[in-house]
Amino acid sequence: MELRRIGELQVSEVGLGCNNFGTRIDQEVTDEIFSACLDNGINFFDTADVYGSGASEEMLGQAMKGHRDQVVVATKFGLRDMDPGLTGGSAEWVRRSVDRSLRRLDTDWIDLFQIHTPDDQVPERETLEALHELVVAGKVREIGCSNYDAERLDSAIDISQRDTLTSYRTVQNRYSLLHREPEAEVFEVCREHDVGFLPFFPLESGLLTGKVTPEGPRPGTRLAEWPQDRLDLFMTDRNLRAVERLTEWLRNRDRSLLDLAFSWLLSKPEIPSVIAGATSAEQVRANSQASGWLLNKVELEEVDDLLSTSAD
Repeated sequence: MELRRIGELQVSEVGLGCNNFGTRIDQEVTDEIFSACLDNGINFFDTADVYGSGASEEMLGQAMKGHRDQVVVATKFGLRDMDPGLTGGSAEWVRRSVDRSLRRLDTDWIDLFQIHTPDDQVPERETLEALHELVVAGKVREIGCSNYDAERLDSAIDISQRDTLTSYRTVQNRYSLLHREPEAEVFEVCREHDVGFLPFFPLESGLLTGKVTPEGPRPGTRLAEWPQDRLDLFMTDRNLRAVERLTEWLRNRDRSLLDLAFSWLLSKPEIPSVIAGATSAEQVRANSQASGWLLNKVELEEVDDLLSTSAD
């Protein structure tokens, strides 16, 4: 497993999304998944205070006892129900959030602390000043953001540079083979300011795992649990055409759709790690092995051609 850089952090190129902890799986399975990650070279774990209403952080904290120095822990704040009078990016909520996450994770520091979504009710500077205080205090090593567009990300970085504050090192937005909107503008800001792009929904919630057909998702997949209106956001005619054509392209290459989804993302220099969830140790092993395919220039061009024709 290769390591890539996020600021001063060294993270595995495949990370584990911990949104299933405390919701779809219990502590016993969480421990098995955590051990499988370490066994397969995965050291990067991404959670949030809102996942399982805090249970995800608690279960990750239990799992990593005795291994804290071996792992890089990222969590997020700003979507959970706030205390009265506070909003997600307000300075006081930032301070309360980090202390509560530290307690749930049972750790002295958080490696990457990310605001989960923009807060339009407070100035960005207020959020950044509070986050900077946490870095100075040693509670947080690096900071990041999620769901920021290019303009907002660029503006936040300008504020940090102008006021000598800690700057966002990552932005976590939706991106995959089937959803490439960030390439147009956000990637440019990432390149200009050395910001790592962390894609969420890298497997389009199961659509890029090979477990979905035009008739619908297989039982047990995340898509199978969703209501029809949300399912329709992913299972569009365009996406299903793309999956069909990519599957055909892979047929003689002894590679899976999962392999392609990971390796294509990791071909992007803006991306330090692909974070994907897992509900079993077997899925962890599959995810870690999927990163081993180094796509060449011709293969990347062929994939782009297939995707562009699928959009017609």
